[in-house]
Amino acid sequence: MRVAAIDLGTNTVRLVVGEPDGAGGFRPVFAAQEITRLGQGLLPDRKLKAEPIRRSLAALRRFRRAAESHAATRIAVVGTSALREAKNREAFLALARREAGLEVRIVSGEEEARLTLLGVRAAVPLGHGPWLLMDIGGGSTEFLLADGAEVRATVSTGLGVVTLTEAHLKADPPLPGDLAAVRDVVASRVARVRTRDLPDLVSAALHPGLAFVGTAGTVTSLAAIDLALVPYDPEQVNGHRLTRDRVATLCGELASLPLARRRRIRGLEPARADVIVAGALVCLGAMEGLGLPELTVSDGGLREGILLDLLHRPATGPSPLGVPGQGRGPSAP
Repeated sequence: MRVAAIDLGTNTVRLVVGEPDGAGGFRPVFAAQEITRLGQGLLPDRKLKAEPIRRSLAALRRFRRAAESHAATRIAVVGTSALREAKNREAFLALARREAGLEVRIVSGEEEARLTLLGVRAAVPLGHGPWLLMDIGGGSTEFLLADGAEVRATVSTGLGVVTLTEAHLKADPPLPGDLAAVRDVVASRVARVRTRDLPDLVSAALHPGLAFVGTAGTVTSLAAIDLALVPYDPEQVNGHRLTRDRVATLCGELASLPLARRRRIRGLEPARADVIVAGALVCLGAMEGLGLPELTVSDGGLREGILLDLLHRPATGPSPLGVPGQGRGPSAP
């Protein structure tokens, strides 16, 4: 049995097709991603805009065809921060049904963190904890505190790389005052996470065995830049460690370059070059604010967690993550 999972994010749409590996995990058959930036222009009116909708629907159509061509019998599609926030999300969900034949399930930040945990644990050996997971997305950043497989607490923040970039980093290269503004926002939100949202984090952070793990495009891009990976190789990214000092150095270098030069950096996907500065600032601010000296990178994340969740559910009956109907949408452009 082959199934497919689509992570419909604020910045990126990611697909994986896989089958059970006989040991409780999965064997990937096909994977792809496209940066469609669904959340572009979402603020301040909290409405998805026409062009990002068009790009994202086209990617969904292509990914459905790809999943079917690789013999996937079930497809789960999960929407995250942009769809949680958008006032016109119901209109988008209706378009996804009609034009792509896909049922998109919008999950809470806490459920997003739980699914991301499944994907990370499949990619990186985490031991028995305690450990902290950080998932930096386009519209939000999730933190999850756990002991082994037991989740102690989760929190979703508004620290998204797309929203921070659009709100503050408009000059090219970014102005010192604008960078300081992002740092201040990140520091404030991270302080709230530590003191109010995840009170157990204070004691956990003092634990000598605490592991800090990061996933999603920002941290995997920082790892790929650090390794100068061309082409990108998830096997080399999984488990790569970044010290706080190294993240600070990368952050300074990225912020000093104009967009055209950032697009030519080895290891950085050109389409991510405009939001990588905000992402690096979130990563660095979290490490500084939480007092964590090192980050372990995981290429596995939400997409892989959706797939594992689907594999472990009965094939009959609806999945709570959403399985597409049988109708087919129009061909993608």
